Amino acid sequence: MLTDLQGQIERITYSNDENGFTIARLKTSGRKDPVTVVGNLPTLAPGEVLKLQGEWSTHPRFGEQFKIVHYQTTAPASVYGIRKYLGSGLIKGIGPVMAARIVKTFGARTLDIIETNIEKLEQVEGISHKRISMIQTAWIEQKEIRDVMLFLQSHGVGPGYATKIFKRYGNGSIQVVTANPYRLATDIFGIGFVTADQIAEKLGFERNSPLRAKAGLLYVLQQLADEGNMFYPLDPLLEKCNEILGVEKDVVMKAMDAAAEDKKIVVEDGEADSDPQETKEPLRRVYLSRYHASETGAADHLKALLMSPKRSRNIDPDKAVFWVQKQLSIDLAENQIQAIKSVALNKVLVITG
Repeated sequence: MLTDLQGQIERITYSNDENGFTIARLKTSGRKDPVTVVGNLPTLAPGEVLKLQGEWSTHPRFGEQFKIVHYQTTAPASVYGIRKYLGSGLIKGIGPVMAARIVKTFGARTLDIIETNIEKLEQVEGISHKRISMIQTAWIEQKEIRDVMLFLQSHGVGPGYATKIFKRYGNGSIQVVTANPYRLATDIFGIGFVTADQIAEKLGFERNSPLRAKAGLLYVLQQLADEGNMFYPLDPLLEKCNEILGVEKDVVMKAMDAAAEDKKIVVEDGEADSDPQETKEPLRRVYLSRYHASETGAADHLKALLMSPKRSRNIDPDKAVFWVQKQLSIDLAENQIQAIKSVALNKVLVITG
């Protein structure tokens, strides 16, 4: 069960710009000393107030820590917090000295002034029009980041994945995710179809949505490939999709047409099973495109080997097998002996099993 924790960021101990992982000290009510919080907290700054959900743990070297699962930021309300926040360097154009001047001028109303009436910063000594413009741009950027992070977390995306999504799509993250959350399964490492499907459900996507059917089809084909299937027959594939995704066959067929058009899959007609008693439709095989390319490429290479001139080898297979057994002090089984002879006599040998 997750524990709630709320407090104000005292300082940032460590921050990784690539993945947003942060270690910070949080000042909380009821505790004399700040507590250590760890987790994915992009664009965090001292002075911010955090509402956290997570778990307490004990690090063997650093002691008690609060591991963050979900978080929400709120603007600092106290003069101290606002000064610390603005002076952290998060807002370009404001350093510690300028932050102190601004807060001295506007007090607890500082953030509201920046948000709604930024021109009033001209009243602060040393602030030019150019700097005000810089502050306004940086403020808008930070607000957009917070809006994206809040939106993603409210739809079940943890801070770690939310950071990856924002780094991939930037300020367009909300538009991308709301338009097609299944893009996450292919664009964001670590987010597969199952997670993307959960996000889509929270966004109100229907089970038979064409976007879901297409993404689900690719997911099912990959699952089958992981089990060793380079392709899967059409009719059993439709049944698998219905079983795993709960999607009607006609919807899957439309998704298949869309995926083929996007070159995500290849649908190939094969030969029908030979049966003198009845006439069957040709077997339709469905591949993920990359596996179709691998299989056809391997077939082309094998064909080239078979069509190439045969090089004569001055090897007596029986003598070679005898020599190997003597050198290694082993006795080969008859099928092993035949395999070795085949290697010596043929340009291509396929070993299965």
